[in-house]
Amino acid sequence: MRRLFSPIVLGLTVAIFLLTTSVPSGADILKIVVNDTIQPITAEYIGRAVAEAERNKDQALLIELNTPGGLLDSTRDIIEKILASSVPVIVYVAPSGNRAASAGFFILESADVAAMAPGTNTGAAHPVTLGGGKIDDVMKEKMENDSAALMRSVVAKRGRNVEIAETAVRQSKSWSDSEALSQHLVDYVASSEDDLFKQIQDKPIKRFNGQTVTVHLVGEPIRMFDMTLKEHILAYIMDPNIAFILLAIGALALYAEFNHPGAVVPGTVGVVFILLAIFALNLLPVRFAAIVLIFASFVLFALEAKFATHGVLGIGGIVTLTLGGLLLVDAPIPEMRVHLVTALAVSIPLGVITVFLMSIALKARANKVVTGVQGLVGEVGMAQTALAPQGKVFIHGEIWDATSSANLSPGQLVVVRKVEGLQLQVDPAPSVQRTAASAMA
Repeated sequence: MRRLFSPIVLGLTVAIFLLTTSVPSGADILKIVVNDTIQPITAEYIGRAVAEAERNKDQALLIELNTPGGLLDSTRDIIEKILASSVPVIVYVAPSGNRAASAGFFILESADVAAMAPGTNTGAAHPVTLGGGKIDDVMKEKMENDSAALMRSVVAKRGRNVEIAETAVRQSKSWSDSEALSQHLVDYVASSEDDLFKQIQDKPIKRFNGQTVTVHLVGEPIRMFDMTLKEHILAYIMDPNIAFILLAIGALALYAEFNHPGAVVPGTVGVVFILLAIFALNLLPVRFAAIVLIFASFVLFALEAKFATHGVLGIGGIVTLTLGGLLLVDAPIPEMRVHLVTALAVSIPLGVITVFLMSIALKARANKVVTGVQGLVGEVGMAQTALAPQGKVFIHGEIWDATSSANLSPGQLVVVRKVEGLQLQVDPAPSVQRTAASAMA
């Protein structure tokens, strides 16, 4: 019995060891493409992909990465999800000509397998203050040390070159694919996914928890995992340039609605656009002072239309709106800020249109009312009967009941001073009006 029992125990032990140290073959490879800045929507997308791969017990999650960098908070969120994943995560910087810069370097180094395509680059992970402004040396050192510590903790667990990786944070160093491979910052350089899978095949992969696994990816089906409709829309409007355009158009539409109450359409468009802009900007680092500048520009446009300063206030509004756009998103990389071309392309036409609309509205309000009963005030008519003091007058082709401030004979000219219901209050017409009326007659 002992002789029979020993091989069984040994067989079970080997089976358990293989099950715990290798990923079962036959499962899919889940793939996502991240071709954007690193921001909350990117973090949400990668988090959903990790959960999907775990739910389906996929062999691996393949992240094809191309990014100029992004927000540190979102980067930490992504790294946390990758490190906690029960499915091996492969980050592949591809295709050729792309990069994993700044925040992308952190994500690349956090992967179970870090790979690059020929002609790609990575690095330049020095922390940057929001808005690129200068900070004191103490705060700068704190930021560097914090980012360097994150880099060391991730790279050391993956068995890569800690000292070289840290120079990306402290000295903003960058590397090509071949340099990153020779410096032991990435595990593979592969010309394609198939090439990468062949290189990984049956090679040990060191997980973050210290466990070692092997994967069998050659010939296995690749399943694409796309963003949801909500993520697609948010990723689009979270482009600071799009968010600024939405905010500016929404403000202009509300401005038009306030000047033409009851138009409905401008007000509806304005509310929708502003809500979309607020929803996007809520996920981005925003300077609220820039929001004040944007709305202050509309005040300057209104003052220009009211006081006609020959463009001085209008130009001031355009400058204020441009500055508000440029300072709107307080991001660490240029790709996440409003471009100067966008700010000018929005500010100049918007300023001209707003001043024009306001001028029309002010002129319309300043013009004398010429319709309805209020249009009768100031008009000259003729006494149809004697006014002592009540009688009838002929004005605008109609006969009205009237009360005069003095007794008048039929045929005398009168001027309307007030309208009360269906009765007019009139005075004798001044001599100038009499002469003008005679001349017209």
